[in-house]
Amino acid sequence: MRNHKEMRGSITVFLALILSLLLSLVCTSIESVRMASARTQILNSMDIGLYSVFGQYDKKLLEDYDLFALDGSMGGGQLNLAKICDNLESYMKPVLKQNSQKLSLEHSGLTGYRLLTDNNGEVFYQQIVQYMQETLGSQGVQALLNRMSDREKKTEEANLKASQAETGGSIDRYDSEMNQASQKSQQAAEEAAKKQQQENASSDQQFGSGDTQTTQPAQQNPVNNPITVIKRVMKMGVLELVLPSGCEVSTRTISKNTLVSGRQLQQGMEMPDGVIADNSYTSQVLFQQYLMNHLGNYMDSSKEGLAYQMEYIFAGKDEDMDNLKSVASKLLFIREGVNFACLMADNVKRTEAQALASAIAAGFLVPPAAVVIETALLLCWAFAESVLDVRELFAGGKIPLVKTSADWQISLANLGNLMEGLDSMRKNNDHGMSYEDYIQVLVLSVSKEKKVIRAMDMIENTIRNKGRAHFNMDSCVVALEAFADVKANKRKEFHIIRQYCYE
Repeated sequence: MRNHKEMRGSITVFLALILSLLLSLVCTSIESVRMASARTQILNSMDIGLYSVFGQYDKKLLEDYDLFALDGSMGGGQLNLAKICDNLESYMKPVLKQNSQKLSLEHSGLTGYRLLTDNNGEVFYQQIVQYMQETLGSQGVQALLNRMSDREKKTEEANLKASQAETGGSIDRYDSEMNQASQKSQQAAEEAAKKQQQENASSDQQFGSGDTQTTQPAQQNPVNNPITVIKRVMKMGVLELVLPSGCEVSTRTISKNTLVSGRQLQQGMEMPDGVIADNSYTSQVLFQQYLMNHLGNYMDSSKEGLAYQMEYIFAGKDEDMDNLKSVASKLLFIREGVNFACLMADNVKRTEAQALASAIAAGFLVPPAAVVIETALLLCWAFAESVLDVRELFAGGKIPLVKTSADWQISLANLGNLMEGLDSMRKNNDHGMSYEDYIQVLVLSVSKEKKVIRAMDMIENTIRNKGRAHFNMDSCVVALEAFADVKANKRKEFHIIRQYCYE
């Protein structure tokens, strides 16, 4: 009987031990679930906080420029990280208070952040490229690349031809030849007059004073020399030549020292996934197309800031007028190279120029100068044609990048009447390129670094002129890495780090 009771007692102790182990396991499991739940809730609070902070993106940047960025200055101009952290905490705390978990936020802060202007604007650049890729699609991107590649190639050829033409040198040679011819002609005239006087004196002695014979010098038929007219035209202001009558030019200016390109920029804090520069041709073409879509130019001027923003991307000057002059001069230079090459390849026009050059040389009694005069004539002819081309572009017309003989506007006979025919002689070509097409080609030659920094100048300046005088591009946050220390149930402390960025 005693043995049976002892056995029952042993079983009871064994069951008690088993139950205590089971209870311990259950309690541990429950606590583990509670901690896992707490950790999940903490992570959710951080995610919701970051989403909510970045949900306060700058609406003007998105509406006007399709850019996502958070104004890290909170309207104050300079980056304010403390306010960003306070904002993040204000969204985290309500989530931490949910459920029965006793979660308290001990500390929080930023371990990294990226600004729109970081890496010399690479962050800004890549967001734009990504936007353009998504907007155009693969087929649209390829079509744009093909079009721009062809135009760039032809423009480079035109630049080379214009450089080879070197108008100034050829005109200088013409001036030198004409001056020498004039001096020789004057010397010959003086010698002839002196000889005539000697002959007259001899005749007076032979026939007497009453029978004086006079010999009239041979008169050269006057030859119309258009080079003298075009030389005067070349000295005129470029805008005076190429802008149609009645057009007003913007006189707006900017202070570059207050913009992105002129001041010391705020820098972000390095994040684990750094930004790798994209220097591909595709990205540059897409970036440039974005600029054409979002910035003003002479044909479609901006209402705020500089009126001619694409011209600023090309020239980078403080005044609208100076930027426009730079573009007009470059267009004239390119067109002159193309037109000179067209003349050199046109046998009919070259024959006309040779004939006129020979007549001018004969008129000045310097037949050997005919070759120099012919080159000067061709250059003046190409210049006059280029003036009409660029004037047509500024009037809203189109001009082919590479012109054929059929597209020619001014004849050699009318060269001297260029100023009278600036508007009557020029003509539009529907299959040609517009002013905006040409300026896009010009901007292709500008380095990526200059285009990016100047584009940020224009966006910053425009937004400031819309009423936000303290707006700074280098206060715009595009990525954050934040940490938080949260205590759960007054015992265990969790340390979490999360990232968020606009993509």
